[in-house]
Amino acid sequence: MSESKLAEVSAGYAATVAAHETHSNRAELDAAFAWLRQNDPVALAEIPGFDPFWVVTKHADIQTISKDNLLFPYADRPSTLIPKSGLAALREQPVRTLIQMDEPDHMKYRLLTQSWFMPKNIRALEGRIRELARQSIQQMEDAGGACDFASEIALHYPLHVIMEIFGVPPEDEPRMLQLTQELFGGSDPDLQREKAGTEEEIRMQQQAVMMDFFAYFNTLIEARRAEPRSDVASVIANAQINGEQISVIDAMAYFMLLATAGHDTTSATTAGALWALAERPEEFAKLKNDLSLIPSFVDESLRWTTPVRHFMRSTAQDVELGGRNIAKGDWLMLCYPSGNRDEEVFDAPEEFRVDRKPNNHIAFGIGAHMCVGMHLAKMEMRILWEELLPRLKKLEKGGEATFSRSNFVSRLKTAPIKYVLV
Repeated sequence: MSESKLAEVSAGYAATVAAHETHSNRAELDAAFAWLRQNDPVALAEIPGFDPFWVVTKHADIQTISKDNLLFPYADRPSTLIPKSGLAALREQPVRTLIQMDEPDHMKYRLLTQSWFMPKNIRALEGRIRELARQSIQQMEDAGGACDFASEIALHYPLHVIMEIFGVPPEDEPRMLQLTQELFGGSDPDLQREKAGTEEEIRMQQQAVMMDFFAYFNTLIEARRAEPRSDVASVIANAQINGEQISVIDAMAYFMLLATAGHDTTSATTAGALWALAERPEEFAKLKNDLSLIPSFVDESLRWTTPVRHFMRSTAQDVELGGRNIAKGDWLMLCYPSGNRDEEVFDAPEEFRVDRKPNNHIAFGIGAHMCVGMHLAKMEMRILWEELLPRLKKLEKGGEATFSRSNFVSRLKTAPIKYVLV
């Protein structure tokens, strides 16, 4: 293949993996990622309506970028891929979460809640989480042997957990669920608040969703400042940053990040995990026969589903990466699903193996920005499988699954299963 032809094909695949609709077709997405890893692991994408950016698909390159926050900062440019039309509005309404922060701010804000989510502290939650897991299994039993596991079970179980940690009343959970789906599913017609076709319409709709989030959390902040409780909401609302009370806008951004990422990504992995077993009876049998494999099953589920599809970084100076000369200020798209299918890191990465070891997946990110709630997420999934698998005598697909249309956070929208519980 000539150099010009290679560049043309590479640009096409780079645009393919950046497109929302491709993430609802996993076979097409995996094929595009595989080609890029093999032929152009740092590929230039020039898509009408967007600033040019580099598509990074190799596990090692993603690690290199993620571990060097000085050379590859988050805060200089948007942390997710957005069109040029949204850049001006973003500058006018700057909302910073932990994701958009570099040092020294990042660690100051991260430390506010980090201890809450460390293993020794979340163990105190295990009893209550187990109760919630059993309630979810009871829902499956009440459904009579068939349900849509993605929308009826997996979507709700982690939400109950994170809302309890926040101290949000159960009657508000449906509202939180709706807002999260609208925020992460803004590019999917089935999840949008209203039908939106253009990138500008999608952006405007997501801004409206964020305003609704902020309105809710503003009320919560006022309540916790007036009467603090022993919950995460009180920790954030009354936090001190540089000797001063955290601003309302920063507190609301913190709430929004934990409330959304704290349940949507876990529910996505949970749904994807059971669907993988329904598609692979031999792996289901292997796991049933050896429940000590549950921790490795959880890690393989994270690698396999990788709900967070990308984050963006920029470069603080000229740098060479993957054989490419990247200029200062360039934008980089870190493609986590591709890194988790890298043939140089994982043996037979296209296979789902409940006993995969080693499993150096990057579903939680890596480096200083690694997901603060990773231990809680893994504990939630472990507990659910500890409660469900001993009772799950039979499992099979009850139809075909569908995936959400999003290049940021993508998940199973439907996962119809048939099962027998004992």
